[in-house]
Amino acid sequence: MAQSDQEILEGLAEIVNEETGVDAADVQLDKSFTEDLDIDSLSMMTIVVNAEEKFGVRIPDDDVKNLSTVGDAVKYIKDAQG
Repeated sequence: MAQSDQEILEGLAEIVNEETGVDAADVQLDKSFTEDLDIDSLSMMTIVVNAEEKFGVRIPDDDVKNLSTVGDAVKYIKDAQG
């Protein structure tokens, strides 16, 4: 069952918080992973793997580079859930 944007955002915020210590409240749709949240590529890959498991989606490495903001990731996950 597809989840709402808010549910995906909350799940993603939880993953980001666990991986990087960034406050989950700071993980907003308009935030850039690298610029605003200061997430490096290694942490980003861990976040992607955890998100794949949590949301039951596959995010190919080639697509990860296109996920620059939290909103991009939420939309990608929602579309992938179909």
